[in-house]
Amino acid sequence: MPIESATRAVGVLAILSTLASGCASSDSDIRSDSAPAATTTPTITAQATAVTRTPRPTPTVDPYAGQPLIGRLEWTENADGPRLMVHPTRAGRDTTYPGSDLRAWQEIRTADPAADTPGMWDQFRCHWEWARLIAPDKPTWNLEPWRPPVGYDATVDAACNPGGPER
Repeated sequence: MPIESATRAVGVLAILSTLASGCASSDSDIRSDSAPAATTTPTITAQATAVTRTPRPTPTVDPYAGQPLIGRLEWTENADGPRLMVHPTRAGRDTTYPGSDLRAWQEIRTADPAADTPGMWDQFRCHWEWARLIAPDKPTWNLEPWRPPVGYDATVDAACNPGGPER
């Protein structure tokens, strides 16, 4: 993996780890069974930037064919404006089948055509590709139509929330 790609991957994981840590509903939801982290900041070298994780195998047959990937959608209002809360199914959380992101997005578009905007697609794709890894049991993926459509890469750089943090 080139150094630039590895560095970006580490940065994305750090951003999304921050996103995931904000997903707990209260301090009691966050537990630590280990000693407190050291107060020194580690130095990241080019060799240390390679992220080691076992990738999910890519199935050749869709194990979730015929099963919904999205359970339900729910529109809410917050201080910034409307929010579409996407409730993925267990199949939607677990599938690694190629093209399943497009199938899930089609389920959303069919259920509510108002969700079909470039910015919302980028937010959804960011949650599909990154939040499922970092916070696999996050209850909802929140998509907001008021967020600017900045493109997928900038959406990922903003921890799936371009235009400001999630509130």
